[in-house]
Amino acid sequence: MRELNSVEEKILDRALYLMGKNRTSDISIRAIAKEANVNVSAINYYFRTKEEMLNQVKEFFITNTLSVSSIMDNAEYDEEERLVLSANEIMEYIIRFPGITVLLREAAMQKGQDEISDKILKVNNEMTEKIEKLLKSVTKSDETLFQYKNMIFMSSITHPVDNGDVLYFGETIANNREERINYIRHLVNILKAN
Repeated sequence: MRELNSVEEKILDRALYLMGKNRTSDISIRAIAKEANVNVSAINYYFRTKEEMLNQVKEFFITNTLSVSSIMDNAEYDEEERLVLSANEIMEYIIRFPGITVLLREAAMQKGQDEISDKILKVNNEMTEKIEKLLKSVTKSDETLFQYKNMIFMSSITHPVDNGDVLYFGETIANNREERINYIRHLVNILKAN
């Protein structure tokens, strides 16, 4: 996952956080400035307009999605390890930036209407296809059974962290990389056994 190292990226980080918290991208500049602990003028300085800031948030999402995809292409790991590590990155990304689900939903609604939404959908679909290919290979499933396993896998890595504010799944899985990795390994083993 891309690390934040400037005021500009801190603003993007907090904007994504607020989008997830409020379940919309319609967040006021003042709320973002307050959450990022910067003046409104800093947002205007770095982004000029709210629309430009939202476009940068979307580009930030794309960059991080591509970094997850690169894990799945890393030949240093076997297929199962690539699956586990990439699922962990997805979980961590949703925990850190809950607004990504908002971005994906809004991009789907705007499909074909703007270039950045189409790009978001494209990189997300490519990442999803890679995960599905790895999962199918690791679980050695026929097509019908694979569809069920894929649904279980994807739900199991997104639901606990995307709904942590309404359901209690335990702080350790959400906040501890080692616990998340153990959880994902256990999930993969269950799917391999059935």
